[in-house]
Amino acid sequence: MSSQEYISSLPAERQEAVQALRDAFAKKLPKGFSESGGPTGIHFAVPHSIYPNGYHVNPKQPLPFVSIISQKNFVAVYHMGLYADPETLSWFQQEYASRVPTKLDMGKSCIRLKKIDQIPVGLFEELAQKFTTERWIGLYESAINVR
Repeated sequence: MSSQEYISSLPAERQEAVQALRDAFAKKLPKGFSESGGPTGIHFAVPHSIYPNGYHVNPKQPLPFVSIISQKNFVAVYHMGLYADPETLSWFQQEYASRVPTKLDMGKSCIRLKKIDQIPVGLFEELAQKFTTERWIGLYESAINVR
């Protein structure tokens, strides 16, 4: 399933929001990240051609970075970089608060976007530009203690 097929499978009221988020990351992520779609959502990862080790939990999978998933009551953006880098997390939290009238609903890497009409797409475009594949690999390896 491609990203476009995933988006087309969503309820009409979610399609525009998920498309906008997909476009923000597809256009603004630095070179090197790959996009894939599937029945669970849209995913951006560091491909094996750049990081042959893959994801430590399942090395057959590329190193995950961002996923966009339509859940029952919200659209979720899972951004692994926010979980791994406190400085970028702090920046995101401050910027979100200054741009969106509702409180940020966030877990460790999961940003829950319940108000589809208030998604700060521009903020996600800025966030997309904060990590190169090299920076993400470095943070990832330091987090799992790869030497």
